[in-house]
Amino acid sequence: MPAPIRTPRERWVDAGLQALAAHGPIGVRIEVLAEQLGVTKGGFYGQFANRDDFLEALLDAWEKRSTDDVLAEVEGRDDARERIQRAGALTFAKDLLPIDLAVRFWARSDRAVAARLRRVDNRRMTYLREQFATLIDDPDEIEARSTLAFSLAIGQQLMAVDHGPRSRRQAVALATSALLSTDRARRG
Repeated sequence: MPAPIRTPRERWVDAGLQALAAHGPIGVRIEVLAEQLGVTKGGFYGQFANRDDFLEALLDAWEKRSTDDVLAEVEGRDDARERIQRAGALTFAKDLLPIDLAVRFWARSDRAVAARLRRVDNRRMTYLREQFATLIDDPDEIEARSTLAFSLAIGQQLMAVDHGPRSRRQAVALATSALLSTDRARRG
């Protein structure tokens, strides 16, 4: 008699990430995910020791997708400005942004998740600093632009503001252009 076909671990993780993005960690319920996947709850335990193990797998997948995979995709590009913009676009794309925001919310109440988020954000900032260092010599300017770029990427998702005659996209494009400009002239 052939062994039963197990639901692949990746399918559980993908479903779990969708639940995390939609409802936060409290919404990651094994019974609900099993029903969505059309499998029994027993199949879950063939892949994961328990819910905590599963939540750790979700964080691992989020970290890999939002750092390792993003950096691997942008590294082939020649221009640092293009690498910065592309990394931001991929990191905060429609599929990863809701997960990132859910992890940020979760980190407010869980120290281990907060430590994971800090590690991921530190990798992102290190990458920004490295890229800006290819454009600018002043370490203070590098830190300022890296901080502003990262703050723009995160903060614009949380802002509820009008930009006058401009769309949000236009306002973000203007801010990005200013951050990536190496023109040292300042307007008085």
